[in-house]
Amino acid sequence: MNDISKVPMKVLVQQDKVQRMLENTLKGKTRQFTTSLINVVNSNQSLADVDQMSVIKSAMVAASLDLPIDQNLGFMWLVPYKGMATPQIGYKGYIQLALRTGQYKKLNTIVVHEGEMKYWNPLTEDFEYDPKGKESDEVIGYLGYLRMINGFEKTVYWTKQNIEDHRMKFSKMSGKAKPSGVWASNYDAMALKTVMRNLLSKWGIMSIEMQQAVVQDEKAPETDVRDVTPTETNSIDSLLAPEPKGEPINDSNEATVPTNAE
Repeated sequence: MNDISKVPMKVLVQQDKVQRMLENTLKGKTRQFTTSLINVVNSNQSLADVDQMSVIKSAMVAASLDLPIDQNLGFMWLVPYKGMATPQIGYKGYIQLALRTGQYKKLNTIVVHEGEMKYWNPLTEDFEYDPKGKESDEVIGYLGYLRMINGFEKTVYWTKQNIEDHRMKFSKMSGKAKPSGVWASNYDAMALKTVMRNLLSKWGIMSIEMQQAVVQDEKAPETDVRDVTPTETNSIDSLLAPEPKGEPINDSNEATVPTNAE
């Protein structure tokens, strides 16, 4: 029995049942979503090698939160792990979701380098941060800050060791002593995400959308190939057959992915 999870993304997203599944969630945004999804998979071979339905369902987490899946933007990553794709929301994604509530006056998280943090009191949250005091590019920690429109404010500071302890304990996809995956390629971004997620979930106002994000973040999606079994006129065997020369899948409508990562 052939496995639809291995059908190329270009072909899989054209299936009637996949299209209906996408339309039920995305309504009029299906075409834009499938174009972005194909681009993401085409630009990352490791995503092309995992269960393709898990890629679609992970991307749909981003779509349900109205976050872009362009990996260069840093709002959402689709991370390969043990043959599946898993959604990982970036710190920019959490900031975006928080801003939509209209409850935050100020919200930010930054990288702290050696010499910049002069003083930090975890009880009173008094601190002295001086970016002009930077002594080297070595990262020693991460600061997060929020101020609500009602006047409530909160500052948190995580040392680099705090982040490492948290990563090794809670992030199953990051490796152990040595970071891997997104933690290896975007360590600071993932550390900032850890601080922002903790700050918002513990001290911020959690909208239904933000609660949904926290629950689904880094959670492997459930896939069921029976949901997308191809029709008789477009069988699995025909989908898995090599494309005939001179008749490539029409992808003339695919957009170019911008490269503007920060």
